[in-house]
Amino acid sequence: MKNLVERTSIGSKLEISQVLTGLWQIADMERLGSLDVGQFSETIQSYVEAGFTTFDMADHYGSAEILSGNLLKEFPGIETEFLTKWVPRPGPVTREGTKTAVLSSLERMGIDSIDLLQFHAWNYADPAWLDSLFWLQELQEEGLIDQLGVTNFDTVHLKMAIESGVRIVSNQISYSVIDQRAKEEMAGFCRSNKVSLLAYGTLAGGFLSEDWLGAEDPGVEHLTKWSQMKYRRFIEAGGGWEAFQKVLNRLHEVAQVHDLSIANIAGRYILEDPAVAGVIIGLRLGDTEHIRENSKIFDFKLSKTDRSDIAEALQVLGMIPGDCGDEYRTPPFLTASGDLSHHFEDAPAPYEVKELSTNRTVVLSGTSWEGIGGYSRAVRIGDQIWVSGTTATHGTRNIGGGDPESQAHFIIDKIEGALASLGGGLRDVVRTRVYLRDISDWEIVARVHGKRFGETLPANTLVQAGLVGEDYLVEIDVDALVGQA
Repeated sequence: MKNLVERTSIGSKLEISQVLTGLWQIADMERLGSLDVGQFSETIQSYVEAGFTTFDMADHYGSAEILSGNLLKEFPGIETEFLTKWVPRPGPVTREGTKTAVLSSLERMGIDSIDLLQFHAWNYADPAWLDSLFWLQELQEEGLIDQLGVTNFDTVHLKMAIESGVRIVSNQISYSVIDQRAKEEMAGFCRSNKVSLLAYGTLAGGFLSEDWLGAEDPGVEHLTKWSQMKYRRFIEAGGGWEAFQKVLNRLHEVAQVHDLSIANIAGRYILEDPAVAGVIIGLRLGDTEHIRENSKIFDFKLSKTDRSDIAEALQVLGMIPGDCGDEYRTPPFLTASGDLSHHFEDAPAPYEVKELSTNRTVVLSGTSWEGIGGYSRAVRIGDQIWVSGTTATHGTRNIGGGDPESQAHFIIDKIEGALASLGGGLRDVVRTRVYLRDISDWEIVARVHGKRFGETLPANTLVQAGLVGEDYLVEIDVDALVGQA
C-alpha cells in the first residue's frame, strides 16, 4: 500500500503521523471476548506499512501496552511511535508510586523510554495532580520519558501547569464537529504556547458515518460498545438526535462533492485547525479497507465554501458544557456509563482532616506557613466553614509563576479542596475577600472570581495589600455556610 500519510512534530523530538491509531477498543474487545491477538499483530503491521506508525494507548486500555510490547519483540526494529497515558486513581500520590507506574508501562511495552506520556487529572481541587506532573518531569530528566503531555486538561489548568514550569508539549482532548469546545479558548492558547492538540472522538465513536445517516435514534440503553455509549451522550448534550442528523446530512453533501466519506470530511475539518497536530481514529482489526479510508484524509483540503457550509450546519448544535475535559469532572458526565463509576468508586478528601473537639473540625493543607503560624487551612463549626487567607503555595512551591490569573485559580482550587474535605463546596461560599499585591491586577483576578463564583454570587471585597512573600500576587479568604446554597 502506498504511503501517503503526512507527518508532523510534537515538541522538540517526536515526529508522528497526523492520523494516529487509537487502541482504546482493545479494552472493549477484551470485555466482549472478541479480541484475536494474532489478528492484532497482523493489523498493526498493515497500519505501519501504510504509514500509520503512531499508536495511542493508556495504562487502562486493557492489554494494549502488553500487545504493543509483544509486537516490538516479534518485529524488532519496526518503526513506530507509542504514546501512552498514566491515569492514576484519585487520592494521594508519591514520587515512588509515580515512578512505579512509568516503569510498569515501560516493562509492558518493552522499551527504555516512553515517546509521549500523557497525564490525566481527575480533580483539580486536589493538588496531587501538580505533584504528579512535577515528578513526571523529574522522570523525564532521568530519561524514562521523552516528551510529556496531558490529556483532558482544561485551558485554565493547562496554563497553570505551564506557568508553574512544567514543560508540556501536547494536550489530548475530545474535539469533533459535535464537540467544538476547543475553539473557545483552548486552540488559541495552544497555538500561542506551542502546545499541540491531539484530537480524539473525531468520528464520535463511528456516529459520524453513512451508517447513521437517516437512522433512528438508538438510545444509549441499546448500545453495547463503550465508545458509542459515550458519544451518544455527547450528541444529546449537543442538541439531540434530530439536530445531529442535520449536521450529518450537511457533511454527507460535502462528502459527495469530493467523492469521499462523511468520516473523511469530519476528520479533515478538525485536522485543518492549526492547533491540531493529529486526529486519533480507532483501530479496526483485520479491516484493510479502513486503512485505505483513513489515507484519503490526506488526498484533499476543504475549500472555504466547504468549511463555511459545515460551520453553518453546526449552528443547530449547542455547545457541549464547560471547557475541554470537564465531562470527566463535573456533570453532565459524558462517559459510557454517564458517571465515573467505571473509572473509580470514590475519591478521598484532598486534605488532612482533624477533629479537635466534638464540634470543631479543621483541615490542614501542609504548607510551611501553617506550621510556622499555628493555624489551619479551614475550620468548621456546625454549618459554618472559615477558610484562612490562602496564597498560591503548594508545599514549598509557588504555583502559577508570575501569572495572577493562574495564581488566583489555584488559590480557589485550594479553597475548594479545603471546603470539600470538610463536607462543603464552592457553592456554599457566602463571603470572599481578595487581596492583591498590585492593584493593576484587579480586573484579571476579578474575572477569575466571576468565573468561579458567578453562579453563587457571594459578598466580596477586593483590596490592595502588602502580601507576605514577594512571589505572592494574590491572597483570598472565604466564609461558607454549608447546605444553604
